[in-house]
Amino acid sequence: MSQAALALDDLPAPPTAALRRKAVLASAIGTTIEWYDFLLYGTAAALVFNKVFFPTADPLTGAMFAFSTYAVGFLARPFGGVVFGHFGDRIGRRQLLILTLIMMGATTFLIGLLPTFNQVGVLAPAMLVALRLIQGFGLGGEWGAAILMAVEYSEPKRRGLWGGLMQAGGGLGNLLATAVLAILAATLSPSDFLSWGWRIPFLLSAVLIGIGWWVRISLAESPVFEAAVRKAQAGPHRAPVVEALRSWPWQVALGGGLKIGENVSFYLMTTFGITYLTEILGLSRSVALNGVLAGAVAATVSMPLWSALSDRIGRRPVYAFGAAGVGLWAFAFYPLLATRQPWLITFALVAGLLMHSAMNGPQGAFIAELFPTRVRYSGASLCYQVTPIVGGSWAPVISLAIFRQFHSTFPISAYLAITCAVSFVCALLARETKGLTFDQIDANGG
Repeated sequence: MSQAALALDDLPAPPTAALRRKAVLASAIGTTIEWYDFLLYGTAAALVFNKVFFPTADPLTGAMFAFSTYAVGFLARPFGGVVFGHFGDRIGRRQLLILTLIMMGATTFLIGLLPTFNQVGVLAPAMLVALRLIQGFGLGGEWGAAILMAVEYSEPKRRGLWGGLMQAGGGLGNLLATAVLAILAATLSPSDFLSWGWRIPFLLSAVLIGIGWWVRISLAESPVFEAAVRKAQAGPHRAPVVEALRSWPWQVALGGGLKIGENVSFYLMTTFGITYLTEILGLSRSVALNGVLAGAVAATVSMPLWSALSDRIGRRPVYAFGAAGVGLWAFAFYPLLATRQPWLITFALVAGLLMHSAMNGPQGAFIAELFPTRVRYSGASLCYQVTPIVGGSWAPVISLAIFRQFHSTFPISAYLAITCAVSFVCALLARETKGLTFDQIDANGG
């Protein structure tokens, strides 16, 4: 038998449709749970943490302090992306799916047990920051593992859809976090909600971890990664993060640019939007949470649809449409919130998050396709996790500072629109990758 025939015999068989569905389900459910953990913190920071952990400050200053602890999680995400990306490109994606799930869930559960400022003083926010760092570190590694398991199991012609279903897990996590808090805010008195009610969603994370573990534990390694290891002459690269930065800097820059508009717009519409409605406009928590809840439903449902469309007409036009749409909508969004009319508030959030999904849905496949298999985990994680340091992490803090200075939301809208313009340009500059096999992407160097 020839060497070529032996090499072909060594390659794993293509995954069946059932295995593909299982991979996407495992990725999406785990991502739902982990984004539930991460985004729950953001919603709680907007509603509770300024009063529970920073009660001596005035409302806006307390909110800025709360958002600063929120931003700490984003600072940890690149480190998680680098560390998990290194091992994900060397030993595989599957094992890291389990580890990141446990790390995220455990820290979220512990946040629900934290004492308040009135109980232990400054030790309370210090412990909150420490747990937020661990949470961000775990999430920094989770996305790369989850998206690669989804897209590397998928057929090339449906990669956008499968990646979009995984991305929809993030939307579903936001939906769950917002829904639980909305129910508690509607059924508990304000004093009970601040006293103990806010802890319930964090403690529920223990139940969700068990579900995620059960789904992910039986999943096999990515067939694309296994095939790449078998075909590699020298084995995995010793420093895949370094190789990604040295050999594919343009792709890293493009991926980061794609991410920034999507990242900033999400947190300015949801996290800062809740603070604007409750702390600045003086509306109830229920009005704010119900609006975000409706937007989360629209985003979760539409995300796979935008992703499937990217499989038909391309990643670039769908992503560019989302960036342009959100950038323009920014100038209508805050004036609609300022009407104080619940139905207009809901309309603003639903429309904004629908267009946001045109970026978020195809994003996983689009960024993963920028890199060859040997550095895909590291390269994609760099794009996805580094950008939020200057994007979503500080966006609510920056927006509060802008509002305090100018007493107007127009500069905030301009800030949001500029970041979306960056993503729009990057979408046009990126190479179209829809329908390409990973062998073709590897042969072209990403």
